[in-house]
Amino acid sequence: MKLVGIVGSNAVGSYNRLLLQFIQKHFNKLIDLDIVEIDKVPLFNQSDDQTQSPVIQDIAKRIEASDGVIIATPEHNHTIPAALKSLIEWLSFKIHPFENKPVMIVGASYFSQGSSRAQLSLRQILDSPGVNAIVLPGNEFLLGNVKEAFDEENNLKDQGTINFLASCLEKFIRFIKVVSELEGKGGATEVVKPIEEDLFANGKIDTTIEGVEMTAPDWVEQAAEKVNPATGNDYVKLNRGILTVNQIDQFLRSMPMELTFADSNNQFLYYNSVLPSEEMFAKRYPEQPGNPLGACHPDRTHKNVKWVISQLRSGKQDIVRVHVPTHGPDKFVVHNYQAIRDDEGNYMGINEYIMDIKPTVDWYLQQTGQELVGGKDTVSGASQSDNKQADTVSGASQSNAAEPEVDTVSGASSH
Repeated sequence: MKLVGIVGSNAVGSYNRLLLQFIQKHFNKLIDLDIVEIDKVPLFNQSDDQTQSPVIQDIAKRIEASDGVIIATPEHNHTIPAALKSLIEWLSFKIHPFENKPVMIVGASYFSQGSSRAQLSLRQILDSPGVNAIVLPGNEFLLGNVKEAFDEENNLKDQGTINFLASCLEKFIRFIKVVSELEGKGGATEVVKPIEEDLFANGKIDTTIEGVEMTAPDWVEQAAEKVNPATGNDYVKLNRGILTVNQIDQFLRSMPMELTFADSNNQFLYYNSVLPSEEMFAKRYPEQPGNPLGACHPDRTHKNVKWVISQLRSGKQDIVRVHVPTHGPDKFVVHNYQAIRDDEGNYMGINEYIMDIKPTVDWYLQQTGQELVGGKDTVSGASQSDNKQADTVSGASQSNAAEPEVDTVSGASSH
C-alpha cells in the first residue's frame, strides 16, 4: 500500500522526520512510505497564488497518487507549525488533493503530552471545507519525551511503543480499505483526473447539432435552421406543466440571477440574456452560445474548469460554489455550478447560476432583527473560493474588455 508521510516541520533537525523515517524503515513490508518535506513551501498568501508552483504541484501529485497520508506534526504554541498550516492552505485553495483522502495523524514532542493539542487542531483543519480529508478516528499516536525515545541509530527504543505504532498502522490500512469501499472504488481513494475532460467538445451526444461550426457567431440561427425547433406560441409539455416557448423564455429571463447551461459534451448552449453584456457579473455575448467550453475560457483557466466539471460529472459533488469578490464591497456575488442529471442519475451538464446574495441576506437580517458578527478570515483556510486575482471556473471570460475580468466556468469566451 502506497502512503505519503508529510513531515510537519520545516526545521533541519526534526524528531517528526525521524518518526516517519522509522516508520518507513521498520514497516517497509506493510507499507511503501514516500516522505514529503515542506521546507520549501512558501507562506500562504492568497494574493500571490503559488498553487501552480513546482513545489506545491509536486506535493499535490504525490498525495493524489497515494492510498493515504500520514502527517507527523510537532506542537508549536498548542497548535501545528505555520509551515504545515501553509501547506494545507495551498492544498485547499484552488487544488484539493486531500479531498476524500484517508489521513492518519502522528506526532512527537519534547514533553509528555506528545503533540496532543496540535493533533486535535490538525483534525479540525483537515475536516474543514475545501480540505475534506477523512481522518482516522482515535488511534492517537503521541510520542512524548522524544529526546529519550530514539537510540543512536534513530530507532524507537521502547518495544511497547513500537507495538502500539504497529497496531495504529494496521488499523489505518483497514480504514483505507473501508473508505475505498464506501467510496465505491476498487482500489484506494481514486482521484478524478481533470485531464479526462474534453473542453473542446470533440465528441458527440444525442443532442449534438451536427453540421454547424461551434464557434460560428450565428450558431443559434444556423442550428435553428438544422433542427427546426419549436418557437413562439408552440406549446412544450414539461414535467409538471405546459408552457409556450415564449413563456419559457420569459420565465428564464425573469430569474433574479444569471443562468447558463452547458451540456455533458462541454458545449455552451444557453444563457438568459437580460442585461447588456458589460453589465453582467460574468460577461456573455450573443455570439457565444454553441462554443465549446475550451473556447469560452483562456488557457490559464482550463485546469480549474476541468476540475469543476470532473467533480460534477463524477458525482463527487453535486454543486460547487465560488465567491467572486471583484464586484465591490457592496455585493457578495456567488457562482454556483449545479450538476444536471436525468431521472436515472446520468450526468447531462451544468446549470450555472450567478447571483448577488447580499440583498437577500440584508432582507433576512431586516426581517429577523439579527446582525452579522465579524469573525475570522474564512477564505485562507480551506475554502474553494479564489482571491480577487484568481481565475474562477464557470461562465464567461472577458470579451472586448480593456482590463482582465475574473474568468468563470460555463459561458463566454475571450475574443
